[in-house]
Amino acid sequence: MNRTTHTFTIQDAETFKTQLLHWAQQFEEVVWLDSNEYPNQPHKTYDAILAVDGFTSIKTSYEDAFDRLEEYQHTTKDWLFGYLSYDLKNDIERLTSKNEDHVGFPDLYFFQPKRIFLIKGAQVEMHYLPMVDDEIDYDYKEITQTTPYQAVSKKETSLHIKLKIHKEAYKEKVRTMLRYIQKGDIYEANFCQEFFANGSIDPLQTYQELNAISKPPFATFLKLEDLFLLSATPERYLKKERNTLWSSPIKGTAARSEDVHEDAAFAKALSEDPKERSENIMIVDLVRNDLSRIAQKGSVTVQELCKVHPFKQVHQMISTVTAKIGVGISPLDTIRATFPMGSMTGAPKIRAMEIIEELEETKRGLYSGAVGYFTPDGDFDFNVIIRSILYNAAANYISYSVGSAITIQSDPDKEYAECLLKAKAMREVLEQN
Repeated sequence: MNRTTHTFTIQDAETFKTQLLHWAQQFEEVVWLDSNEYPNQPHKTYDAILAVDGFTSIKTSYEDAFDRLEEYQHTTKDWLFGYLSYDLKNDIERLTSKNEDHVGFPDLYFFQPKRIFLIKGAQVEMHYLPMVDDEIDYDYKEITQTTPYQAVSKKETSLHIKLKIHKEAYKEKVRTMLRYIQKGDIYEANFCQEFFANGSIDPLQTYQELNAISKPPFATFLKLEDLFLLSATPERYLKKERNTLWSSPIKGTAARSEDVHEDAAFAKALSEDPKERSENIMIVDLVRNDLSRIAQKGSVTVQELCKVHPFKQVHQMISTVTAKIGVGISPLDTIRATFPMGSMTGAPKIRAMEIIEELEETKRGLYSGAVGYFTPDGDFDFNVIIRSILYNAAANYISYSVGSAITIQSDPDKEYAECLLKAKAMREVLEQN
């Protein structure tokens, strides 16, 4: 469908982004993607993107989800924004998801927005469908006159955050996973646990506070009626631009320090840690294998291996794998071949996912899935949903999950400590409410 496009010059990008996100709260469907001008984000197309106000949509469980999404994409031939939940694994392989789920996101949700805003530098492109294109100038004026509402007052009683798996039970589950590794079932698996609370939060305020203390390159605010995702994820799952693919799995985490010398020592120790490097390289091999299924022969390349990147909360070890798409491979074929992402599953992938389902106590849902978009030309860009808060406003249920990679070298106490480090930002933000 043809869109009307107007381009405006913005005076202050950060101010405009804040005004735009507040203005967007009037709509029931919102996807906000923000790079936070992260200096080391490769292959960035836009600084930030907002899509709001669904014209058409697809919402489904995992059964035949990829076929239905592909049909929807062919029918609309337009921009689509939404998410792929982790449990779409059941559409790709003969797997199940039987653990409890109190958040309640559908397995897949995409919508065709009436209004899209693409921000790059001092320019914002506004792409509107015909039924609202006469409102472009009006909306732009309204956005630039928006005064962000004041943060709600803090509650007298803070949220009581609880664990689904307490420390000793977590450690025993890690030991069980280690026994699977010793038997040769798997080499590595990502084991996750949920933290949750019952109560209400201001989703936009919570997202802004989480983003402010993390400033990641793939931050996301997603609103679908009463369901919210508030994400400070640093990880890209997969990006397609013409016939080139990029995937950047993260494996390896270390703390930051305000002391410059100590911080540098933490980064150096992470870069040289044999366990962390082994975790990362195993997932790189998995990603290479996944991509080779749909790539031109000989085109899969490791562009960056085990490089340590600093973020505001933690250091992360990141690798980047690229490939050229084979002839006749559709965008959805590419995603089918690589989803769920290796960094959130393990190796071998299918057996790792079976063991994950056995030992975890919560359905992952959107956590460790992906949020992003498809362009009318079939390009796409998706992140990995980690370091994120999920909120069901109707049920007053707040959830965040964290995980770590379990390998033969894992120590249960250290894995638990790594989970707490990853959970720090989400816990800080929620305890302020």
